[in-house]
Amino acid sequence: MAGNRLSAVIIARDEAHAIADCLHSVQFADEIVVVDSGSRDETPDIAKRLGARVIHQDWLGYGAQKQFAVEHASHDWILSLDADERISPELRESIQQALLGPAAFAFEMPRRNRFMGRWLRHGEGYPDYNLRLFHREHARWSEDAVHEHVLADGEVARLRGDLLHESEDGIEDYLRKQNHYTSLQARALFEAGKTAGPGKLLLSPALRFMKFYFFRLGFLDGVPGLVHILIGCFNSFAKYAKLRELHGRDGA
Repeated sequence: MAGNRLSAVIIARDEAHAIADCLHSVQFADEIVVVDSGSRDETPDIAKRLGARVIHQDWLGYGAQKQFAVEHASHDWILSLDADERISPELRESIQQALLGPAAFAFEMPRRNRFMGRWLRHGEGYPDYNLRLFHREHARWSEDAVHEHVLADGEVARLRGDLLHESEDGIEDYLRKQNHYTSLQARALFEAGKTAGPGKLLLSPALRFMKFYFFRLGFLDGVPGLVHILIGCFNSFAKYAKLRELHGRDGA
């Protein structure tokens, strides 16, 4: 990748069960940086053994933590991942080819989510495009507390091949994470002055189910697809219920 050297940057905390697969998949990068926010397991040691430069940084929030990792990379081209993600062989080849003569300063890629042991191919679980490869002078992570995303200055091109995401480590763990995310979402809406009436509580989950289960063919992913979409629908309800609670309403 002469002329366009690549830094793979990863944020992690207590990811000893997943970090090795992630790191193995980005060994083609010129540098790997892992920003650890205080692991109590062997995450930093595993990362160091596999050639990563490990930096400790107390948790700043999702967007800010990822931007911190970007700013501590040695190279301008950034591939930004979570510890439970990995680059597929096809995506690796696509990234390497793109960097030979970049057609844009930002690239998005389809993310394939594995849920209940099944790689989802429809509904909300795929293609789930994510912008993860970018030149840091032309893009940066948003500062959102949750659902952070990369903000690009110009055109965003697309890559072939999947970013593989191990989206859950058991339903109990997944639900715990979703409960945390919906609390962050509700707080963000509250601080933005948003409200939610009974219509929003009822219609948002129902419309979400129609969109992803029927129009986006989620029913083709079997029971895992159904469960994934139903949890997403409940998350929509929970987010707005928590927002009403923050406003101190009695539900009348």
